[in-house]
Amino acid sequence: MTDYLSTLLIEHDSSAIPIFAIGERELGVWSETQSQRVLDWLGASSFKAEAGKSVVVPGDDGSISFVVLGLGSGEDPWVAGNLAHSLPDKNYRFAESSALQPDFPNRAAIAWVLGGYRFTRYKSDAPSACAKLVWPEKCDRAYVQNVVASTTLTRDLINTPASDLLPDGLEEAARDLASSHGAHIDVLLGNYLIRQNFPMIHAVGRASAVAPRLLDFTWGDVSAPKVTLVGKGVCFDSGGLDLKPSSAMALMKKDMGGAATVLGLSNMIMTARLPIRLRVLIPAVENAVSDKSFRPGDVLTARNGMTVEIGNTDAEGRLVLADAIAEAVSEEPELLLDCATLTGAARSALGPELPAMFTEDDSLAQDLMSASLATYDPLWRLPLWQDYRKMIDSKVADINNAGDSPFGGAITAALFLKEFVGEVPWVHIDLYAWNPTDRPGRPAGGEAMAQRALYRLIKNRFVHT
Repeated sequence: MTDYLSTLLIEHDSSAIPIFAIGERELGVWSETQSQRVLDWLGASSFKAEAGKSVVVPGDDGSISFVVLGLGSGEDPWVAGNLAHSLPDKNYRFAESSALQPDFPNRAAIAWVLGGYRFTRYKSDAPSACAKLVWPEKCDRAYVQNVVASTTLTRDLINTPASDLLPDGLEEAARDLASSHGAHIDVLLGNYLIRQNFPMIHAVGRASAVAPRLLDFTWGDVSAPKVTLVGKGVCFDSGGLDLKPSSAMALMKKDMGGAATVLGLSNMIMTARLPIRLRVLIPAVENAVSDKSFRPGDVLTARNGMTVEIGNTDAEGRLVLADAIAEAVSEEPELLLDCATLTGAARSALGPELPAMFTEDDSLAQDLMSASLATYDPLWRLPLWQDYRKMIDSKVADINNAGDSPFGGAITAALFLKEFVGEVPWVHIDLYAWNPTDRPGRPAGGEAMAQRALYRLIKNRFVHT
């Protein structure tokens, strides 16, 4: 994993080029302090302090004198997200200003470094030159380092193709993470899933040449509050016998985005040494096609004893999550979170940038939305609308994994998972885990969505100062 922090953030450099971050409301006052030559240059560049707009201002000798960066209204946390690649390869620093918001140093550092991220593992001619930023004054370095390292871990995992990241590769990543923090990890592999009563994880993954497995690691004081994270680890999803068309299969290396998000979140928690007993459960499978594939119309018995009719083999994520969730609730954790690239319906409803959040606990939902706003990590709550439960009724089993209705797919998927949760405080996040286009600080490719928000939720709930 590339160390973007040491590559893009540097210690004090007295010769670093200043960057003046200017909001639309401050532009007039700031302009009064500038020479006519500078004003003419900015005018020719049509600079109006729009969010993310930057202009390099030359000195009398033609070298870079300073940079101006527009903040707009000041609400966009990603205004510095293009600078690592758009500015000339030199060292820069943000000039101090009383107009900047208190959290600007953290926001700017995170945006700068995450905007500099590139997945270059398979590129023989990957560009390496980037503009570098002096650590901003009053920056919470520990937090910035934690966010960057955890986001990078998640992005790298999602971007890695299935040729190098099937269930065995995901297991290796989980083992490396657990080892680096002194966590204990157990892995149930192949037919041991049957012996230990994880039948749906086994059924979904048994068609692959790489055996399915349940990754289970724990960390922290056994007497601390229990927080359990479950991540969907479908390392590639062909759709199974209900085969996806090629257009829908093209991005299915990212169908383990929930697992990658959970691993990154776990890294944040363990790095910060939050006072919790953390448990992470990741069902790692490939939904492949072979003579061992499970079939439409099959009836599976889940870990909790429920029978599940298979309405569609491409609704496999909820099956493996259900077994893992059933195990998670057996310990009655104080908080259970699951993350999954679960439904196209959530993307149809909210688009690629806005993960869907489901919970029956209004207080928990409010806390998570507050954490989302505070970390600029967007989420949107969708309802667990109980009237839609009948859409996944089955005539031959307790429940159908897909049903035959074209409506409310994200909600019915969440309702399916709810059947396995019981009374434990629970949040389900249905996320895309992918940027379809480049955005400031968020290049196209794998993305760590909801990670910072979930970390803040956990910290606010269990860290008392």
